[in-house]
Amino acid sequence: MRDFWRTHGAGLLLTAALAAACTALARLPALQQAGIGVLTVAMVAGMVLGNTVFARVAAQTGAGVDFARTRLLRLGVVFYGWRITFAQIVQVGWAGLLLDVLMMAATFALAWQMGRRLGVDEDTTILIGTGASVCGAAAVMGAEPVVKADAHKTAVAVATVVVFGTVAMFAYPLAYAFLGMDEYAYGLYVGATVHEVAQVVVAGQAVGETAAAVAVIEKMLRVLLLAPFLLLLGAWLARRRPHTHGGGQKWVLPWFVLGFAAVAGINSLGVLPQTWVDYLVEADLFVLAMAMSALGLRTQAAAVRQAGAKPLLLAAVLALFLAAGGYVLNTAVLVLFA
Repeated sequence: MRDFWRTHGAGLLLTAALAAACTALARLPALQQAGIGVLTVAMVAGMVLGNTVFARVAAQTGAGVDFARTRLLRLGVVFYGWRITFAQIVQVGWAGLLLDVLMMAATFALAWQMGRRLGVDEDTTILIGTGASVCGAAAVMGAEPVVKADAHKTAVAVATVVVFGTVAMFAYPLAYAFLGMDEYAYGLYVGATVHEVAQVVVAGQAVGETAAAVAVIEKMLRVLLLAPFLLLLGAWLARRRPHTHGGGQKWVLPWFVLGFAAVAGINSLGVLPQTWVDYLVEADLFVLAMAMSALGLRTQAAAVRQAGAKPLLLAAVLALFLAAGGYVLNTAVLVLFA
């Protein structure tokens, strides 16, 4: 343990300090009203420092930063399960579950096809598709160790979530008057198609409390689907990339995905007081902020620029599909379950 802290301590302290500063910054009213969460702030701050002063201390802090970017990221994904319970499926009903599954499958399939047509590299395509189809930055971070992608590709995918999720957050309430939906239907629509939890909250509350409550529950159900999605993604990549992902019978279930499902299951049982769960959620957000700041520190702006406009174009296509296709599917599902 002493050797671990000697080699990793400085880097972990650096990412913890960044996470603490970003947590305080994200609580500013202006950022909260804009729906910009601590993970986004941590990524941006990490990238700024990573492309300016980090090189001077990289030799002393690199090991700890990489530990935060990999191991702490996986731990953060595990404890993300404290945000959800299986009872949320009952609250939104089978209509909400079906809508989420259909949107997730259709969005990722579209991402895969459009990414190939646009010439976006495979890792970036998968990460952008995961972020759009499941639950934003948290899904990108969960997929990163499954895909085994480079840091700059993860950063590009997170950036698309921020850009187009923010656009949706403001556009959906403006379009509400023309959509012909009640607050329940609008809440399902927002929860099934907007990228980030914070963005879902803002888009829902702009219409009403009922819309906000339904939207958040629907969004949490999407988060719950992250575990089976990552399992399927890992199995698919094992067949597609046998030399880098084990292949065939050698493929092993990612421990952090199983951990995520286990934590969600424990949370569903209600064995811990809600106050404890709230503390665990806050602690997990801090761990994820450390991981995001570490990811930013290791992301070089030149590598992001090299990715070009194609990833943004792919993300734009997916955002349009989420808005238009999500509306059509939402209407169809509600008619089916009427």
